[in-house]
Amino acid sequence: MSHTLKPHVPEVTDPVVNALIQYNQGRDPERLALKYAKMRQSPFVFLRGACHLFYPNLPATPSLISAPLAWACGDLHFENFGSYKGDDRQAYFDINDFDEAALAPCTWDLLRLLTSLQCGADELKASPAQARELSQHCVQAYREALLQGKPLWVQGSTATGLVAELFTRLQTRHRVDFLNSRTVLQAGQRQLRADGQKALPASEAQRERVTAFIHQYAQQQTLRPAGYFKVKDVARRIAGTGSLGLPRYVVLVEGKGGPDGHLLLDLKAAQSSSLAPVLATQGVRQPTWMDEAHRIVGVQQRVQAVNHAFLDAVHFDGQACVLRGLQPSEDRVSVGKGQQAKEHLPALAQTLGHLLAWDQLRAAGRSGSANADALIHFAEKTQWVDGLLEAAQHMVQTTQDQWKAFVSSPLGLAGTT
Repeated sequence: MSHTLKPHVPEVTDPVVNALIQYNQGRDPERLALKYAKMRQSPFVFLRGACHLFYPNLPATPSLISAPLAWACGDLHFENFGSYKGDDRQAYFDINDFDEAALAPCTWDLLRLLTSLQCGADELKASPAQARELSQHCVQAYREALLQGKPLWVQGSTATGLVAELFTRLQTRHRVDFLNSRTVLQAGQRQLRADGQKALPASEAQRERVTAFIHQYAQQQTLRPAGYFKVKDVARRIAGTGSLGLPRYVVLVEGKGGPDGHLLLDLKAAQSSSLAPVLATQGVRQPTWMDEAHRIVGVQQRVQAVNHAFLDAVHFDGQACVLRGLQPSEDRVSVGKGQQAKEHLPALAQTLGHLLAWDQLRAAGRSGSANADALIHFAEKTQWVDGLLEAAQHMVQTTQDQWKAFVSSPLGLAGTT
């Protein structure tokens, strides 16, 4: 690596930067340096890495206060949609990150998604005006799906446009291709590729702890053959933006046997939702979960049409963690790549709006969330739409201002040396 962020940065007075320092205390310095370097890239990447700065700055808009409650992803942006392998071994396209999941007004996820479309205009190769039009397409599709009141889902046979292209790529890729991208063969044995891009080496103590945990976990998995979860290698995983620096491992296990039958698992520490403090001030009570991992897994299983493969809430090293099958980071739509992709963006925005509404409908009436009739009744109204679009522009400006404060601070500049 060309640089490493030191644990102590120069003293700063900007409240945005101080909030970042406080929120990220105790994280792995090596991966935290990667996080701050990524967040320098653009307001959109900053948005991804600073969810905890988003919700305290929501405007007092009726559409954000009085909307019916729904189960929310919490950190919804256009790169938190992607394909995943279900436990039925089929591929689906849906929201795929629930670290910040909470019971919240149904418009909060939609607002963050709209903010991402506009903050991410450069990433989408769209002008600010075009990004605002995408937001309008997204909101309209969300309303239409709620009005229909029927939770559907997206898989290869029903996908269109850029999402259909993603499923086409998935059909031509095999397990060994993914393994080859994340591992190397040494004397016929696979080892994780700790290249500083997707993974970093784990210490011997970390390897021993993870191996012991997976061995214990395997004893409880009676539906898998003996040796399926035998650990072959362990590394510290590099993925995402907001969670970078938290304890997270990629684990190579034997799977179906032989170097080409191996399986990759993702073991990730769970922390509390960034939405919880703001929701508490608004009197939105959260259900009691066994721990943060059960919250994350529980909400994901409620909103997705088919459960994610190997998804489980576990305890590792005295901490609640989420264990799941590792998904390739490339399994997202190819946005912003050429004129053809640009022409497909309105349809993509509509698909994202549909998916959000379907997921909310699927989890409707669960543990305090509004039922389907209440969501449909909300969608029948139109006065909240303009207020939400205005709130999105406000949050775009807020995020851009926060990003500028960060990149000009000692904390932001640390990632450039």
